[in-house]
Amino acid sequence: MDIIKEIENEINDIKTWSEFKAGDTVIVDYKIKEGDKERIQSFQGVVLQRRGSGATETFTVRKLSGNTAVERIFPVNSPFIDSIKVTKKGAVRRARIFYLRGLRGKAARIKEKKYYGAKK
Repeated sequence: MDIIKEIENEINDIKTWSEFKAGDTVIVDYKIKEGDKERIQSFQGVVLQRRGSGATETFTVRKLSGNTAVERIFPVNSPFIDSIKVTKKGAVRRARIFYLRGLRGKAARIKEKKYYGAKK
């Protein structure tokens, strides 16, 4: 198995994005090709999970569009992802927060993680 992972890592460029995990709110900018034109579209939502490792790592983002929830799975090392920006760090205790699927409105909010940095 180690040999396979080493070969995958050599073939694929492993991108480094800002650190994010389940519960964080992110904006994913990804490229869309329509005919011969290319544009960048944003997808903002809460990260439900990260799974896999190395070249095959993926993450799932859930957003509310009107009254309908939309989930999308992105490969971390996709060449179509332009950028991943973390807007809020969520304070959750689980690595996979699928319980959000059953919650609506205020119950579906995630508390923001408090950061106490060095005082100046």
